[in-house]
Amino acid sequence: MRLANIAIALVWITAAHAAPTPDAKAEIEYLLSAVASSDCLFYRNGSWYDAKSAAAHLRGKYDSLAAKGLIGGTDDFIERAATKSSLSGRDYAIKCEGIAEMSSRQWLTNLLVAYRATRAAAPHGGP
Repeated sequence: MRLANIAIALVWITAAHAAPTPDAKAEIEYLLSAVASSDCLFYRNGSWYDAKSAAAHLRGKYDSLAAKGLIGGTDDFIERAATKSSLSGRDYAIKCEGIAEMSSRQWLTNLLVAYRATRAAAPHGGP
């Protein structure tokens, strides 16, 4: 049992200190760019922010977490940097014209799914 616990801890430590792959970095950059170029408002800690402010905030969180080895992939970015406030624990939300307000997790996941589908459909997996 002790050996199993050590093995699990080593796997967790390795995963926690993984750097994003080039594909994950491209996806994260795509998501950050999509946030910045949107006309949406982003809810964080009781206030609404414009898209450029939201993107800058998310980039800062991403850079900080990545430097600590806590972002191994795009799902880590969404979960750890773009879903809720690390200070208050409150969820982020997004409000875009013509679209119902939703969680940032859902909005970014929707974008990611569409991005991956587009890349998969492109010749050689590229845009």
